[in-house]
Amino acid sequence: MGYTKFGEFMRIQRVKNHEVMADTANLFGVKLPFVSTVESGRRNVPEEWIPVLIEHYNLTAAEQAELLEAVEHSKTQMKINLTSANNTQRRLAVQFQRSFENLDEDTAAAIIKLLNKEDD
Repeated sequence: MGYTKFGEFMRIQRVKNHEVMADTANLFGVKLPFVSTVESGRRNVPEEWIPVLIEHYNLTAAEQAELLEAVEHSKTQMKINLTSANNTQRRLAVQFQRSFENLDEDTAAAIIKLLNKEDD
């Protein structure tokens, strides 16, 4: 079974604190298999876990940054809120979702560059 960056981060924290995965499950009031699905990337890290981990492990600022980066890199799914989207934005979201898995690296980089121009 592979682990995500978040899973690796958690394993390091558990070793440092002499804990096992069951301790993590108890900390969050979930079953151990759920923790395993999160750490292996089959589910996203619940946002409410982040402040609990920071407090539980008394993470330094550097460790907090590492945790946030691990969470971000471990995401396997994202949601787009289309509540206030116009028809063109909705079509774009649907087309992007359909095409996402087939995007090559150059095309993805070009899209990022185009979208970042809007931020300038």
